[in-house]
Amino acid sequence: MDLYAKSFQQFAEVQAKGSSDLYYFLSHRIVEDEELVTIVSEIPASQPKPNLFFASMQYLVSKTVSPLRSYYPSLTDVPLPVKQSFEPFKEFALHHKDQLIELFHTKLVQTNEVRRAAYLYPLFLRISEETQKPLALIEIGTSAGLLLCLDAYNYEYGNGIKITNAEDSILIASNNKGEKLPSYIYSKLQINNRIGIDLNIVDLKNEEDYDWMLALIWPEHSKRRQQFKEASQIASGIKKELYEGDLTELLPTIIQSLSTETQVVVFHTHVANQFPKQLKTNLMDLLNELSTKRPIYHIYNNMYDVNLHQDRLENGQALEEKILPSPDGHGRWFCWG
Repeated sequence: MDLYAKSFQQFAEVQAKGSSDLYYFLSHRIVEDEELVTIVSEIPASQPKPNLFFASMQYLVSKTVSPLRSYYPSLTDVPLPVKQSFEPFKEFALHHKDQLIELFHTKLVQTNEVRRAAYLYPLFLRISEETQKPLALIEIGTSAGLLLCLDAYNYEYGNGIKITNAEDSILIASNNKGEKLPSYIYSKLQINNRIGIDLNIVDLKNEEDYDWMLALIWPEHSKRRQQFKEASQIASGIKKELYEGDLTELLPTIIQSLSTETQVVVFHTHVANQFPKQLKTNLMDLLNELSTKRPIYHIYNNMYDVNLHQDRLENGQALEEKILPSPDGHGRWFCWG
């Protein structure tokens, strides 16, 4: 039980504090309640427990007329005080225990956080500038593939830097707390291939999948919710290849099929924390092996630390080229350096 308490306490203090008053308050109360901790214990070890528990609750609450709806800013215009939410929250959880456990074993934490595109975009441009090749993007843990379409979105980084890729697209604003972005930020990003891999591909045309993705977005985050909806519409008109299955089995065939006139970029954000240790090792070994045939760029975080890494792999060796220290998980800020 101490393990579950630690996960919710860490979630509260590191992630929810200052970002979700509801989840911050509930996280501290859940770990004090034996009945709720017993329900949490049903969550598979591979999944981040607070995220899956809260998403499952929000998903079920959105489907009911329960009084608990009145505490969710995502479900009511004038939410009731957070400090009054625990008893109705617990009552709802106990009443829907079986449904919650079913969701724990049929759903995954696989958000498509659109605003992370803000720090991926300049990194991809950097690779394009280095190689002078169009990119072949391969995203691990792609979910619905919204980040594969990042060149269709507009960006604002502060200090007068605004990138317009399409007049009628969404605007993603992120605060660059580091050095000024290079001049190539205004270049046109050329993407030849948009490929996603996931154990469970999300079909946003499917109502259940769509509603689950909304449930993963925290109740107070109305802008995230709106950006997700708008990005979903934009991405639906962009050609992507989405593959469901084991990434170590799929990657070799996919990379081999790509034109040598493109630069392969394998990337994943806030996914590797769900990888078993052996899978992390297998992935790195596989990428090194594949790089003996062609150079590969690898962009990732949560493999070993919270920093965002850009490595160039060639001839079986990995060279660390750039690090963005601890970018915000929801893409609100990053530090270019």
